[in-house]
Amino acid sequence: MSKTTRPSAAPRRSKSTAPAAPSGASLHIRPVCRGDLNAVIEMDAMVTGIAKRDYWNSLFKRYADAVATGQHFLVATSGSEVIGFVIGEVRDWEFGSPPCGWVFAIDVRPDARLLGAATQLLQSLCQSFKRAGVNKVRTLLSRENTLILSFFRSQGKMIGPFIPLEMDIEP
Repeated sequence: MSKTTRPSAAPRRSKSTAPAAPSGASLHIRPVCRGDLNAVIEMDAMVTGIAKRDYWNSLFKRYADAVATGQHFLVATSGSEVIGFVIGEVRDWEFGSPPCGWVFAIDVRPDARLLGAATQLLQSLCQSFKRAGVNKVRTLLSRENTLILSFFRSQGKMIGPFIPLEMDIEP
């Protein structure tokens, strides 16, 4: 369920080499640490079909220790395994909008879905946003990504007041 940019073709699905999260295992949500990064990179590559080590290292440097600035990078663990992550931040006055929380990446290992990890990750992030004084959370996603669209709708999200616009830039 990655919110990261995906290729236009359907993502290549690969089998996880990590064991499935144990049934009934308790989930724990906490800030990411350096030792979690390989699991996050592997999870993203498993879902998107693209390994983006430099990208994830850059996000880790920017978000891993930035809670005081309204930036959050959280992981969900089951036992000692990282099974999901979420990244978001409070953004102020973008597009004329009052400060609000933005979710720009959320993912759960395919073999660990249906354990409630994404819901707990999103709830934890929203609580952080609430403590920062915001009462609205937004995200953007591809309309073809029906999995994440279904997830966000199940969490009570609906179409917001903004219309995304884009154009190609000539080389």
